[in-house]
Amino acid sequence: MKKFLLIVVAIAVLITASYFGFLHNTNYSEGVRSGELIRVSHKGILFKTWEGEISQGISGAQIFSFSVMDSEKQVIADLNQMEGQYVQVSYKELYKTFPWWGDSRFFITSVKKVNSPFKIK
Repeated sequence: MKKFLLIVVAIAVLITASYFGFLHNTNYSEGVRSGELIRVSHKGILFKTWEGEISQGISGAQIFSFSVMDSEKQVIADLNQMEGQYVQVSYKELYKTFPWWGDSRFFITSVKKVNSPFKIK
């Protein structure tokens, strides 16, 4: 009976580890988005995560919400410096997120400042 229970627990642990490993290492999509960086914040009660928003329209009607992994220190620093500016971000979209990763399924991997196409010269 103990051997059977040990096998069942081992299988459950293996399935759980495989599930988390799949979700963490597999991207649903990757891409680039541009817009005005309107918000970057470190929020949460139990799990503190970095969250932000980019306005992709003139009126701010199209908002792209994203998260940033805590391990991306340079991206977080760059986002904090570029708030209010027009930026281009590279992201990866995961199948699912967990509370300790962030609110969004979109995770920023790099950011750079670009010229706004809406500026009047």
